[in-house]
Amino acid sequence: MKREELWHLDPPLLTGVLTLCALSLVILYSAGGENWSLLLRQGMRMVLAVMVMVALAQVTPETLSRWAPWVFGIGLALLLLVLLVGIVGKGAQRWLNLGLFRFQPAEIMKLGVPMMVAWALTRNPLPPRLRDLSLAAVVVAVPSALVVLQPDLGTALLIASSGVLVIFLAGIRWRWLGLLALGAAAAAPLMWFYVLRDYQRSRIITLFDPWSDPLGAGYHTIQSIIAVGSGGVNGKGWLNGSQSQLEFIPERGTDFIFAVYAEEFGLIGASIILGLYLFVVGRGLYISFYAQDTFSRLVAGSLSLTFFFYLFVNMGMVSGILPVVGVPLPLISYGGTSMVTLLAGFGILMSIQTHRKLMPQ
Repeated sequence: MKREELWHLDPPLLTGVLTLCALSLVILYSAGGENWSLLLRQGMRMVLAVMVMVALAQVTPETLSRWAPWVFGIGLALLLLVLLVGIVGKGAQRWLNLGLFRFQPAEIMKLGVPMMVAWALTRNPLPPRLRDLSLAAVVVAVPSALVVLQPDLGTALLIASSGVLVIFLAGIRWRWLGLLALGAAAAAPLMWFYVLRDYQRSRIITLFDPWSDPLGAGYHTIQSIIAVGSGGVNGKGWLNGSQSQLEFIPERGTDFIFAVYAEEFGLIGASIILGLYLFVVGRGLYISFYAQDTFSRLVAGSLSLTFFFYLFVNMGMVSGILPVVGVPLPLISYGGTSMVTLLAGFGILMSIQTHRKLMPQ
């Protein structure tokens, strides 16, 4: 028996993920002002995340399917608990204090929602009927709304997209997609006036002209664009980015870490990291295509495409083509709960790949 079969690990996906994690430590050392303590904390979180990934890779897809309602239910209960007793930080109530560390329950729903939607839709033949779509819509909408209330619009968008992608991959009819688009368009004015906060509306408005408020809502975008552009083709070199080292870039270890990387490593470096990301996404889609059952196919496809959406939103935000919504760069930005959730998702992908009975030649 091969070693990867014994441990149920997918070598190509594992290589891509661990390469991005290693690159994260290099970038964080610069973005964090050469802070070894920060690097050590992130390294410990990565070790924990890798352990979770390896553990989930050993679980069969059939077991994951049975777990789906439990994961969703626990995640939903924790989201309600956050609204009651959650820690408030930077104007948002998103975390639970577990003593030794803080935990962000919304991250669980990045796995819980696609698993639950896939579980619900595969109870009946596909393509889904209206009743199945209505249930799936509730599964997506309830946790997304709870996260918006925290408020955390970026995470809510990622959670919603993970569920919507499952519905799309399940073979939803085009007329339902059209009705969904019309519903979203009709809800947009309500979202603008009654859901979005003032600072969120300001970020959307300043997206089209960040210089209209250069020291306020447009500051993040302006400094990020300057950093990315000043990196040129070759970059300024590791630890030599003026925008990052002089602390002009806000949130440079989390949401805007790509601006730090682009300034120091330039277009060439940005192309390399983008290639690594696309390799990971492509491997995930390959696993989805050859998945053995419908539940596995839907979950693997959703996790892979959501990871790409995660990446697209962050890079679009940093480059000024999307509004600032607080979405970190996956596997690279500083953070604990997000890192564990992402690697848990890759563990699920490895489980789906390595537990197949018929391996393509």
